[in-house]
Amino acid sequence: MLTVRLDEETEQQLGDILAREKDTNRSELIKRLIRDRWLTLQAGRTLVERRGGHPQHLLQDAPPDLSERHNRKAAIAEYIKQRHHS
Repeated sequence: MLTVRLDEETEQQLGDILAREKDTNRSELIKRLIRDRWLTLQAGRTLVERRGGHPQHLLQDAPPDLSERHNRKAAIAEYIKQRHHS
């Protein structure tokens, strides 16, 4: 639970927003504004950063040139081939 004290001008602005958004109440509006702001802050982060970083175990034994597409495709093909032969 959060209690916020708003000055008169901000209170009026909140009232104006609520008057235009008829299908919402104060709590829902504030939740949505916080979520919108949070998403805006997340936009500057890469997908990997938003997901918690690179998995530590996934690439530890990978060759350094695996970032090149043809090397990745070959590595995936070899992995699938070995998996189906096991």
